[in-house]
Amino acid sequence: MYEAGMNRRWNRCLLMTLILGPLNSWALSSDREQPMLIEADRAELDDANGISVYRGNVKVTQGTLILTGDIMTVHSKGNDVDKVVMEGKPATYKQRPDNKDKDVRARALHMEYFTNPEKIVLTKQAEVEQEGDVLRSERIEYDVPTDKVNAGTDQPDERVRITIQPRSDKKKKMPVKP
Repeated sequence: MYEAGMNRRWNRCLLMTLILGPLNSWALSSDREQPMLIEADRAELDDANGISVYRGNVKVTQGTLILTGDIMTVHSKGNDVDKVVMEGKPATYKQRPDNKDKDVRARALHMEYFTNPEKIVLTKQAEVEQEGDVLRSERIEYDVPTDKVNAGTDQPDERVRITIQPRSDKKKKMPVKP
């Protein structure tokens, strides 16, 4: 009985490690070294089918990284996580990049993180904001290895909207004369 209990406990620990591992890819290097906390109203861990579901007020915190949503589903194949899905009204992402004063923020009704190839896909009312610049589209896809962003759909009425704030150059500013 003790051995069976230990095996179940070990399997749960292993499963949690597999679930949490890919979320670190959303975090920057400084945040990856911080402990991760997952909070939810309920958690369903089905290691036989490779699916773990967190429901109700889901919040993932690691360093400056904060993910929120209504439902987070983690899909695994064998011992590897295949994808992580966060759904919400909206699901949100916030993180302070290294050497920046402002957070990067993203929101969408549906967020997906794929491990192979490594990419993040935001769909349905997707929005990414960084230093006042805003990218809005029904679909925003970020290819992690190539650092490329693709936005938009094939629907003509669903346009990509980008707002770019003017950059102030302190060297070019002239003092205002009274």
